[in-house]
Amino acid sequence: MGPHNSIRGLLYETLFGLLASTGLRISEALSLRISDVDLRRSILIIRRTKFGKSRSIVLHPSTSKALHQYLNQRKLTRAASDEDAYFFIGLRADVLGKRLGGQQVCRVFRALRRELGWVNRGTHHAPRIHDLRHSFVVRRIILWQQQGIDVAHEMLSLSTYLGHASIAETYWYLQAVPELMAASAKQFEMCMPEVNDA
Repeated sequence: MGPHNSIRGLLYETLFGLLASTGLRISEALSLRISDVDLRRSILIIRRTKFGKSRSIVLHPSTSKALHQYLNQRKLTRAASDEDAYFFIGLRADVLGKRLGGQQVCRVFRALRRELGWVNRGTHHAPRIHDLRHSFVVRRIILWQQQGIDVAHEMLSLSTYLGHASIAETYWYLQAVPELMAASAKQFEMCMPEVNDA
């Protein structure tokens, strides 16, 4: 992504990677301040969430590394980098250092989606940024199933991690996901051997 000598490509790679690897809402990522990103401890502090609560997000080492690389390059823009400065910032001269706008992020996402030839697999006309959050949840649950972890037991932790006010909101993400249905059917067959004998 241009222009040349800009960190624009790195900014969006980092932002979209953060959304995919943590399941954050786009509004939460864009509201991050430098003080909310503790790379020494690999933790994000999510403040003023959708439901007015704050929570901590533990980061995978690869995510911390990507955020650290972005932060180092961000410093070269000469935008404010004090603790209260926004983490993801506009880069044009007229918006340098200001909070990156959600509409701008959506325009970039749509352009990348078209360029990459992404097609929709769901009920919407095209993949959306929010689908990164959905994919995060589905991948986590599939991984738990593959590891033999009791998914029902872990759902409350996942719900808290995502910042949901109710666990029902987390279960909503699981509707009509073929991979989860296949894994659930396999677990059911293992628990009910007489079904296989029929």
